[in-house]
Amino acid sequence: MSTPLAIPCPHCTALNRVPAERTGERPSCGRCKQPLFDGHPVELTAANFDAVAGRGDLPVLVDFWAPWCGPCRGFAPVFDEAARRFEPRLRLAKVDTEAQPQLAQRFGIRSIPTLLLLRQGREVKRQAGALNAAQLQQFVASV
Repeated sequence: MSTPLAIPCPHCTALNRVPAERTGERPSCGRCKQPLFDGHPVELTAANFDAVAGRGDLPVLVDFWAPWCGPCRGFAPVFDEAARRFEPRLRLAKVDTEAQPQLAQRFGIRSIPTLLLLRQGREVKRQAGALNAAQLQQFVASV
């Protein structure tokens, strides 16, 4: 049996210990009983960002976007599909830079969409601009 992974719940932010080989079995949160993965990006705010993206053992891919941004809206379906494809080995999340300007400022977001790959809250990789599905696959695979 492998070492358990620490996985923050996207609903209540409780930290759950899940054996690595069981992450694909649709684990639920021990506190709120909600699924830890639902095939959709998690909406991050200043209130839950550090609890969800700043801790745990899974890398987190964050899409910084805005509702008025055409390329962001065009990239949204690609990112949504990626959540279904990459979970549970990777958590996908979104930050609306209009609603959460402090997070955009904290990470120095200068253009949108911008993707940040984080491990325990620390930036590992950055990509500015919208990607197609193949480019996003390559971005994730190169880490």
